[in-house]
Parts: sequence; C-alpha cells; structure tokens
Amino acid sequence: MRKIILRAAALCLAAIISISYTASAANASENATSGDLIIINKKTNQLAYFHNGKLEKTYSVATGKTWSDTPVGFFKIVNKIKNRPYYTGHIAGGAPNNPLGSLWLGLNANGTTGDTYAIHGNNSEDSIGKYVSHGCVRMHNADIEELFDKVAVGTSVTITYSSKTFEELAKVYGYGQP
Repeated sequence: MRKIILRAAALCLAAIISISYTASAANASENATSGDLIIINKKTNQLAYFHNGKLEKTYSVATGKTWSDTPVGFFKIVNKIKNRPYYTGHIAGGAPNNPLGSLWLGLNANGTTGDTYAIHGNNSEDSIGKYVSHGCVRMHNADIEELFDKVAVGTSVTITYSSKTFEELAKVYGYGQP
C-alpha cells in the first residue's frame, strides 16, 4: 500500500511540473518580447536573471521549507518596496532584525498582489541555499541590492523545479525567441 501511495505522489508531482511548463510555455510570446526574465529553480535553489535575451547572472537563494511553500508557476514582479516592515513580527522596515532585509520584489503568486510572496533580502545570510522560508525567495542582501535596480515592475518570473539548465528553461519558456 505504501508503494502505491508513493507512486501516486510521484505521478502527482510530475503532473504539477508538467502543468507548470505548459502554463509558462503558453506565455512564451509575452516572454519573447520582454527584455528581462527571472527563473527560480527550487531544485538547485538558484535564481537566474536574463536581460535582453542573455543570461546575465545567477544567484544562490533560499526557498520554502516544504514543496508547497514556494509556489511553482509563472508570475510577475508587481511591486518594488524599500524597507518593507515585517508586519507579522512587528519589525520596522530597515531594522537589522527584519527577516525581509531592506528590499522586496513582490510577486503576484497564487492570486496575491505582491504582499505575500516576494524575492527579498534577509537577516540570516547562512540560510541561503537552503529550504527554510515560508514561501518567499530569499537572497543575500548584496545580491538583492544588485538585482533590485535592474528589475522593473512587470518583469516575468518563473518558479520551477527542474534538472534543465537555465538556458534550456528560458528556451522552453520562449524567452529570447524571435
């Protein structure tokens, strides 16, 4: 019985990944006309930033503690906030103990408006590369500072779980195609 349940779970996971690829590929024409694309691979805890059709840089990140914490799919950067307060912990924006760091790139993941999921800094640099967040994508503070000014509201963000290279994933998503 346990083997049947494990096989069913594996099939469900494969279906979710396939749906993510299909949904992202459906937006290929939109990506192809965009100058920027961010791909986050939960398998490797890496973020790739593409600009004008080329991979500009990759960064180590931290993602959700569990599979479902960081959503897989095709999203947009919908807001950019400096010194966002950590409302849950009643911590002021810009405070050294703010777990969000000083920069926030809000995502419209799972029907939200950029206030729930984000790419942001952190106050625990050793968490990068691990599965530790409640759903956001954490970056080293120096890395989010570098990325923040480059990324515009409206930039496409794809979060996936894949063994493909970032260049292969960008091609799957139609990025850089004429």
